[in-house]
Amino acid sequence: MRSRLPRTACLFRVVALCILLSHAAAYFGLTGREPLVFLPGPFSNEAPAGKAHLKQCEQMSLTRRQKRMCRREPGLAETLRESVRLSLLECRYQFRNERWNCSLDGRGSLLKRAFKETAFLLAVSSAALTHALAKACSSGRMERCTCDDSPGIQHREAWQWGVCGDNLKYSTKFLKKFLGQKRVSKDLRAQMDAHNINVGIRAVKSGLKTTCKCHGVSGSCAVRTCWKQLSPFHDTGRLLKYRYDNAMRVLSVTNAATGETELAGPRRHGQSLRNTDLVYLEDSPSFCRPSRYSPGTGGRSCTKDTSCQSLCCGRGYNTAMRLTSLSCHCQVRWCCHVECQTCVREEEVYTCKNA
Repeated sequence: MRSRLPRTACLFRVVALCILLSHAAAYFGLTGREPLVFLPGPFSNEAPAGKAHLKQCEQMSLTRRQKRMCRREPGLAETLRESVRLSLLECRYQFRNERWNCSLDGRGSLLKRAFKETAFLLAVSSAALTHALAKACSSGRMERCTCDDSPGIQHREAWQWGVCGDNLKYSTKFLKKFLGQKRVSKDLRAQMDAHNINVGIRAVKSGLKTTCKCHGVSGSCAVRTCWKQLSPFHDTGRLLKYRYDNAMRVLSVTNAATGETELAGPRRHGQSLRNTDLVYLEDSPSFCRPSRYSPGTGGRSCTKDTSCQSLCCGRGYNTAMRLTSLSCHCQVRWCCHVECQTCVREEEVYTCKNA
């Protein structure tokens, strides 16, 4: 009998599904058991006033325990929604020139399979949620956390934290509590999902930097003001895309020492599977033609000299002319004003043929 997937894996599968929706700020689903629900309004940089967040928490597909946590933390509902927005934008950007471009069509069928694309969706979803929580703490949108105060920095007594740092320590701790992470089952797919979720979290951690400014006579750095800062999420997305391009197909093996099942893949240049590698279980389809997993590449725009050959899957491409408007003949007027004319240019556009 196939074992039941851990709640964490179910959550991120549905978060991954959410990032494929057209209006990212409007939808969020968490447990995988309920349909996605509508959340009105755009993301705000401020925590909801009064009890407005209570309605948002009720509109989300959360477990009873998660709803209690959401009600206690006014900024959490907005933070969850912001993570969906981050995921959607980054997924579409990183795959803009790929045959699978993070499209809406076929998302449900895709997430049921163990493709490389599924691995990326899980990783980018967990990364976005980790990033959004840390940023929410440092920006004051969440009441129960504040700036980073991690110990262990050298010469801490001579440094002053003059800028509010991103609280990644609280973010990861809260995330595990919110998801109710438990020991992964022996099910191979559940192990894959949990591994890829953690790859996303580690990708965010790898971008945490300590930034300092010196204070003192002639910049002597007698006193430094330091804070911890996450890299822009675009950097995390680029790293995860690299992990996707080098993802490893794995299988389940039994550890002779412990008797536990674990993931294993082919050794690459003498190196075994790492905890930063994205993993998958089955090869992806070509995504060239419409299927249950994607709408295909017919009609997609491409670049003649770089992407048309691959993106159009050898079917060829159509060429058309279009008029585009752009600023031209710009001049700087004293002191700080730029005046431009509007020029119209004719350019060729290329789209993949359907057959």
